[in-house]
Amino acid sequence: MPSDFFGAVWYLVTNYWQLFLYGVITTLIISLLGTLIGFVIGLGLSILKITKSRANNTLTSKIFKKIGNIFSSSYIQFFRGTPMMVQASLIYYGFLKLGGHWTAFSAGIFVVGINTAAYIAEIIRSGINAIDPGQMEAARSLGMTHYQAMRKVILPQAVKNVIPAIGNEFIVNVKDTSVLSVIAVTDLFYNSKSITMIHYVYFEVYFITSIIYLIITLLSSRLLALLDKKLAGKNRYSIPTSQTVPEVFIKGGNGHG
Repeated sequence: MPSDFFGAVWYLVTNYWQLFLYGVITTLIISLLGTLIGFVIGLGLSILKITKSRANNTLTSKIFKKIGNIFSSSYIQFFRGTPMMVQASLIYYGFLKLGGHWTAFSAGIFVVGINTAAYIAEIIRSGINAIDPGQMEAARSLGMTHYQAMRKVILPQAVKNVIPAIGNEFIVNVKDTSVLSVIAVTDLFYNSKSITMIHYVYFEVYFITSIIYLIITLLSSRLLALLDKKLAGKNRYSIPTSQTVPEVFIKGGNGHG
């Protein structure tokens, strides 16, 4: 292998590009699936956290809502308050200790998903709280139940408004998957580390790795910016409140009357 920097970089790229590429693909798959799983779980957690008991609720309903509040808050605090590397080790080896069997790749997706859920839950909760309270009041005045108003009016607006923030979580996950090397997930960082053990060349390998991560994050950021611009140019899903026009319109959806 060449001893000069640029020669070594070229040698590593031309001889190990397949290993780098495989690491990139693994990183992107885990990040994407983990973000999608995190969105689904996070949506449920955010609803559990904002659901409040009402005077006309039954005792059983109040108890379940309270349990949901406690569970969601505890979940969010735990996964936001501990490092993902520790979570990965705890969950991966804990599952094996219980007699379970799964690959490091599957475990990596699961860990990223449940970790991301804690952050997305707070993002969606903030998005819901940012919606004008008059939207709910207007929906209820049209005869919708609380559930219908949340499903047809509040959540569509909240989710649409926080899509850029959720996209940023994907970018964070692209970088954070590097900690999954602790459970031998063959992502970009793990494969880069494997290459260093072949030639005992560290700076050049991690220089290439950092450039690859930078390219991925820059491209992802650009795509998110285009998506945000496209969403901002469309009509928001909303219903009129006391501060809007008197005519009843529901924008951005069909069959939500």
